[in-house]
Amino acid sequence: MTSSTTAPAPTWEAPLAGAPLDATVEVPGSKSLTNRLLVLAALAEGPGTLRGALRSRDADLMIGALRTLGARVEEGDHPSTLHVTPGPVTGGTEVDTGLAGTVMRFLPPFAALADGPVRFDGDPAARVRPMLPVLAALRALGITVHDPSTGSGQRPTTGSADSTVLPTHLPFTVEGRGSVPGGAVDVDASESSQFISGLLLVAARFDRGLSLRHIGATLPSLPHIEMTVATLRDVGVVVDDSRDGMWDVSPGPIAARDVRVEPDLSNAAPFLASALVAGGTVRVPGWPTLTTQPGAMVPELLERMGGTYTLTDGVLSVTGTGELHGIDVDLRAGGELAPTFAALAALADSPSRLRGIAHLRGHETDRLAALAREITRLGGQAEETRDGLVITPRPLRGDVVRTYADHRMATSAALLGLRVPGVRVEDVGTTAKTLPDFTGMWLSMLGSAA
Repeated sequence: MTSSTTAPAPTWEAPLAGAPLDATVEVPGSKSLTNRLLVLAALAEGPGTLRGALRSRDADLMIGALRTLGARVEEGDHPSTLHVTPGPVTGGTEVDTGLAGTVMRFLPPFAALADGPVRFDGDPAARVRPMLPVLAALRALGITVHDPSTGSGQRPTTGSADSTVLPTHLPFTVEGRGSVPGGAVDVDASESSQFISGLLLVAARFDRGLSLRHIGATLPSLPHIEMTVATLRDVGVVVDDSRDGMWDVSPGPIAARDVRVEPDLSNAAPFLASALVAGGTVRVPGWPTLTTQPGAMVPELLERMGGTYTLTDGVLSVTGTGELHGIDVDLRAGGELAPTFAALAALADSPSRLRGIAHLRGHETDRLAALAREITRLGGQAEETRDGLVITPRPLRGDVVRTYADHRMATSAALLGLRVPGVRVEDVGTTAKTLPDFTGMWLSMLGSAA
């Protein structure tokens, strides 16, 4: 009789650091900037170019979706050079979001400009990620959104009620009308700033632009919204963000540009943090002096935990001694950094508290529950709070660390493995979401120190 037992997921043995580090790590382009710039390039007045763009699963999903919706995206002399030629937004198609939050939240407003229906679906894990705020906003702006299994329903007129049941998660269909009237809309972005960014990125193409008001109790990852506003202004879009929690985008053209993408500072975090765990120095070239990326917080946070840093001629150098101190920090503005700093906290010499990150419960996985569970699995003590984690260091032991299809869970496990023998990372390939060659980069950083 044939067994139906599912084979266990392959694991990657995280290497120990046998000596202090001395490494330079070239970090690929920012996912957040790459996917914002791709959307704007596909809506621009003419052809544009992105140089140094990230090529990863998330970015390639965005490229594939934009091609499906009518844009032409071609590689230049290097895969990180992308030439984008806008075209009419086409419907009658389907967008695969994978597990990319930027694709599932940025492109429904884009699809509202299509000349027909656009169906959205993604990975099984994507079907539990919240989508209601952006879909409710589209309905308030006169666009029909429905569950594809229930039929198209009746298309609403602006200001009217739609009798169809509004989906809260993938899959769903956006009934593109060729144009969006625009106007005023309220959005609760307490669960993700992406709900606001997705609407702002497309708003200049709405007939009357957009006046957006955030009505939630909290607003996480504000730097990502500031990044969206900055990229809009760089292409000539007029945005008024002078009032807290409100954004006014004027209708108008979107300029085509030839632009270079900054390195991904959040993806640099585990590499830089490794200097504190193993001792020695890790350098990341191309670090910007001014940026809207939340990863700009990394150097000062590492300094608070026991490291030192310098920024000279665009090269950020972080040096550690192997001593790590606990931290009490509000990561509301940079929640994506929480897995890295949770791993450091588990190795520190005193307790840590990570606050302001309740919204991580709706990321690739429930990151708070996952971090608490996996740190505990290794013998540590990590407890969820209402809006974060309290981590009390304990002696750690080797075991399998589950990643839950979350790339940052995998990179945080690798960080623990620098000091804890026998850490095995389940499905390390999930790092391809934003770092296609993470294991190669990690081993190269370690070099003779492994």
